[in-house]
Amino acid sequence: MVSTSSPRHAVVVEDDADIRGLLVLVLEQLDFVVTEAPDGLSGVEAVRKTNAELVTLDINLPDIDGMEVCRRLREFSDAYILMLTARADEIDRLNGLDTGADDYINKPFSPKELQARIRALFRRARTPAAPAEDTGQSDELARAAVVQQSLLPRETVRLEGYDVAGAFRPSRSVGGDFYDWYQTHDGMHLTFADAMGKGMGAALIAATVRAVMRSVADTPAIDAAFGSASATITSDLDQSGSFVTMFHARLDSASGTLSYIDAGHGLALHVPADGAARRLVSAGPPVGILDGQLWPASELELEPGDSLVIVSDGVLDAHDSLEEFQRNVEKVARSGATSDDVCAALLELAPASTAEDDVTAVVVRRKPNTAL
Repeated sequence: MVSTSSPRHAVVVEDDADIRGLLVLVLEQLDFVVTEAPDGLSGVEAVRKTNAELVTLDINLPDIDGMEVCRRLREFSDAYILMLTARADEIDRLNGLDTGADDYINKPFSPKELQARIRALFRRARTPAAPAEDTGQSDELARAAVVQQSLLPRETVRLEGYDVAGAFRPSRSVGGDFYDWYQTHDGMHLTFADAMGKGMGAALIAATVRAVMRSVADTPAIDAAFGSASATITSDLDQSGSFVTMFHARLDSASGTLSYIDAGHGLALHVPADGAARRLVSAGPPVGILDGQLWPASELELEPGDSLVIVSDGVLDAHDSLEEFQRNVEKVARSGATSDDVCAALLELAPASTAEDDVTAVVVRRKPNTAL
């Protein structure tokens, strides 16, 4: 009989070294023991040797393609297979699932979305019994929770013509979620981040990120500010083997122009007063993944009646697909009378009774024009 404390094994089949390294980091954060394979044949052998429970599989490999790898794996393995592809056409996606894959994700991918897909796959399996509670661990989690709560902004943003709110509900294990904001002479600055990991380690990394992001507030250009901050943060992350996903924005309240940088977060939506919501795409990987990484800034216009909605992966985890997630977040964003109402409803999308991670939401709504 296999012990419930036995580690889970995963195999990453990917020929690109940078992408392979990112996948390993993401899976290790989910407590997998990871084996790397740069091609299809070595991937098949690695799964056979490790009896892996999860395989991430690139379609384009230098020897045999991912479709063939998937077919061969299904001859002896019932591991969950998550295929990664840069191909956009639907035929490839369907073929990948027909060969026995359990799910697919497009490149470039968000680490948050990848982790959510993996958690969704393993929710199909029987949940092992929880180990007896460790008193020392409980004390550490309690201290981490205090640190995490202290990172939330104490001041209320009061911008004429805007309604801004945030909400946070920690999980039992305490993660690295936090949001921060403060007013400026022309609007506001906003940071929404998640340090990978749990407990005090993640909470302390989050505290460092908050302090560093505040320290660059006077740097005029958002891309220069973010680049300087990320270089400082990366040196700390190197020591801990962690990384941070982040959404950082600056709002000019008079014009409604929002300048932003998304570093691997990928869970911010622009919900216009008219028209469909749009998910804001990441400008690059999380902070701490690649040395010397630069993230370009983007802009959007918050017109009267528009909203910016940012949530953590705790909300994404509660949905079976990214499409369902976006549909429900947009619905909630349009139904609340105030930003506080919307934040409360967003947290309810991931009920506390089933949520496995922190759940966090921030809403910036530009009030509609009421003048006739």
